[in-house]
Amino acid sequence: MAARTNVLTRFGRRVAGLVAECNYAQRRMFALRTAPDAFLAGRDQAPDDYAEFLFRTSSAVLHEPAAAGRAHGQPVG
Repeated sequence: MAARTNVLTRFGRRVAGLVAECNYAQRRMFALRTAPDAFLAGRDQAPDDYAEFLFRTSSAVLHEPAAAGRAHGQPVG
């Protein structure tokens, strides 16, 4: 009985990890696809004025975890 519980626990954790990774990938792709920089022809050019700078940086900023959280293979987001 205990062995079956351990197997189910490990399986549940793997499924939860997979779902968390897919969620992170979806949020990251949405942020990258909707970023104003994605629609610029000359991405390597600096903004012409302050208003353009604000427009380019107006996309959603993902929360970056502390170094202790990233040390264990945690994805940023």
